[in-house]
Amino acid sequence: MSTQNTSSTERTRTGEGREPIIELQDAEVTFEMERGTSRVLDKVDLTVYRGEILGVVGESGSGKSMLAMSMLDAVDDPGILSGQVTYYPQDDDPVDVLNLSDERLRQLRWEHISMVFQGAMSSFNPTMGIREHFVETLKAHDTDVDEGMERARELLSDLYLDPDRILGSYAHELSGGMRQRALIALSVLLEPDLLVMDEPTAALDLLMQRSILTLLRKLKEKYDLTMLFITHDLSLVAELADRMAVMYAFELVEKGPTNRILRNAAHPYTRALLNATPNLDAPLSEMRPIAGSAPDPVNVPEGCSYHPRCPLADQQCVATDPEYHAVTDVHDAACFHWEQAAETIPMNTGVGSGDGETDGSNDAETDGGVDAGTDGSDDAETDGGVDTETDGSDDAETDGGVDAGTDGSDDGPGGEI
Repeated sequence: MSTQNTSSTERTRTGEGREPIIELQDAEVTFEMERGTSRVLDKVDLTVYRGEILGVVGESGSGKSMLAMSMLDAVDDPGILSGQVTYYPQDDDPVDVLNLSDERLRQLRWEHISMVFQGAMSSFNPTMGIREHFVETLKAHDTDVDEGMERARELLSDLYLDPDRILGSYAHELSGGMRQRALIALSVLLEPDLLVMDEPTAALDLLMQRSILTLLRKLKEKYDLTMLFITHDLSLVAELADRMAVMYAFELVEKGPTNRILRNAAHPYTRALLNATPNLDAPLSEMRPIAGSAPDPVNVPEGCSYHPRCPLADQQCVATDPEYHAVTDVHDAACFHWEQAAETIPMNTGVGSGDGETDGSNDAETDGGVDAGTDGSDDAETDGGVDTETDGSDDAETDGGVDAGTDGSDDGPGGEI
């Protein structure tokens, strides 16, 4: 995608008066394969602001996990991460993440930026008790174990878990929801500024998913967390996120306040995605699958990567990669024909036109977000929504875990965290 320094532009337009916590500029991840270069993150620009919850949504294999791993410089070999990743600590100088020494990178992970991976079972070492995971993490980061374990007990209690039972168990002795909550507690043990969550509710039932969302909101307020929430479930983003970014073919195609995008999406892919999701405003017969399939990372189409599936595509789309276009001061879409998208692709929710202010809710002009369901408004997209996957599979661009040990390496499935 042609961005022309859109990251700094985004920071100026949507972040006036707000403090960035991490910024990606031209972030790209490639793998060299026999049949060519596999580009699984394609020149992504993104700014996350301190105190917000940013949701990233997209199909399986769209690059969401690579985006998350890039923020911690944790892309597995032989993957190559290029571009710029800048972390902005509070009251300190910006940190160039990709040029850190191994020791500084180890300190950054978990102490400043932490991550909750897909599948808690694969994140815990099955030969270690839960208590050992907490103790090892504290020791690896030279933190007082007694004080740290007191904080661990408090975190587990905040997540409505019995600390004695959890700390005295192995991962396989806990239910899926208990494991996931224990992993969240472990991830915020060292009081990070930013918590990156990659499909943290993918393996949980609907009721447990909603419970986890409620707990995440409480943790955010109590511990002053910033969150990046990655999912293929639009309903979860609608319920939790202040802002959202839509990912297609390894790049971000639309960014803006969640309420505005859900009610007035500008990119044809986003509108098609919403029309493929069940909601209370439309019968199932009006759901429309997205024709075609996502591109192969080795053979992404020239021009706009969505043009083979887009009803608005013309020769300009085939030949030229679109820049971001300002839909509003806080809403960008990478589409030449975003102004025609509403007419060509009507929304089956009944709220897909206008300026997005149909219910008097916060339009996020100044704070970049919606109320996340706390004002009693009825957001039809959040009721009974399904994921954006077409095959029911998890988004498994990566299945490894970042090691909280001393060598900064990635132990992969079942490795120590």
